[in-house]
Amino acid sequence: MAVATNLSDSDVTSPPEPGLTPAEMVARAEAIAATLVARQAETEERTFYAEDTHREFQRAGFYRVLVPRRYGGYEFGIDTFLRIAMALTRGCPSTGWMYCLGHAHALVVASLFEERAQAEVFAGGDFICPATVAPAGTARRTPDGDWLLTGTWNYCSGSPYATHFIGHTMVPAGEGGDLAPMMFIAAREQWRRLSDWGGQLGLKGSGSHSIAMDGGLVPAHHTLPSHMSQVSVTDGTPGRDLHGNPEYGGGQLSFMVMEDAILAVGMALGALDAYEELMRSRITMFPPNVPRTEDPDYQFWYGQAAGMIATGEAAVLQAIRQWTETCARGPAAVTKEEEMRIAAICHQVVDLCWHAVENYLFPTAGSSAVRQGQRIERVWRDMSMFHSHAGFAVFLSTIAKRELARARFGVGEDAHA
Repeated sequence: MAVATNLSDSDVTSPPEPGLTPAEMVARAEAIAATLVARQAETEERTFYAEDTHREFQRAGFYRVLVPRRYGGYEFGIDTFLRIAMALTRGCPSTGWMYCLGHAHALVVASLFEERAQAEVFAGGDFICPATVAPAGTARRTPDGDWLLTGTWNYCSGSPYATHFIGHTMVPAGEGGDLAPMMFIAAREQWRRLSDWGGQLGLKGSGSHSIAMDGGLVPAHHTLPSHMSQVSVTDGTPGRDLHGNPEYGGGQLSFMVMEDAILAVGMALGALDAYEELMRSRITMFPPNVPRTEDPDYQFWYGQAAGMIATGEAAVLQAIRQWTETCARGPAAVTKEEEMRIAAICHQVVDLCWHAVENYLFPTAGSSAVRQGQRIERVWRDMSMFHSHAGFAVFLSTIAKRELARARFGVGEDAHA
């Protein structure tokens, strides 16, 4: 990721470890991930990862990966961020999901909001900000032009340690106009987290609680008259100009769906790790009773799943590369067709990873390996829950395919937006 080129030394607040490299940060994630495997049950019971894990993430710099250098962040870019998320998800799907969807929206703020808002929102350095795409609640204008928000927003992954919250609500588009979505950033003191997560099939520890506001104050410059998934960056962004970094001018929707793909790969890799342990420690059920590593059927099942997951990983890493290369070509290159093409790749990645687990690893692991609380059983539940997520079940599975074709053939007035 190219770093900002339009900063003087006086503009920059140094991060805690100025010499830290992306490779070192990813290595930290991989080391921490190994310790998360044994803590999955407690994470599910708590409904979010532990306080000491949170502090370890802080020390590692994980909450500054996407924060601009200007504000004390590392500005390492989406490749580093998504590799960290994949590593953590491999160790614990709930922890990886909660981290990923908690920090990802630093890119949204650094790309779309003006300098004044960014300086205020990133003032703390660490940035954890769940977001929801479904509009909810009500908004009332103050005499000064700010907003007072009341309502409840569901599925706010990352909320337990959040510094901010990004949501949407419907407001009049103009004098007497129709209602239209408004995106907003609310500081932590303006909302409260509800204790309503953990009873779902999977991702029980992902910290996806609801957030409630009762007259929460949101400054006008912390709002945008648009929906996060519908923002066009083809004319440039405030962040691209402010930071001199092309990645702060990239497609927001395609970045969101790459999160889905990388999480699926991380989950599937965790299941493959568990299956490998079973291969090395167990023998076949029927004669000749040999180690599973020596049995042709288990060799095939492992190899087939490993190949499918490796293909998914290769595809999403290539999609990340294509996203960053598109950013470098300039704002006009970030077309709707390009975003939907990346989305189509991401759907295939999730499909490959799911079928590797569902068709090969889960059914052949053995009934004792899929008891409640076992690692493969947990991944199967988490990936099943993933399939109910609107980003996958509705958008990637259906809408993205249709919109890709519409953009390619110029159907609809927004086809080339």
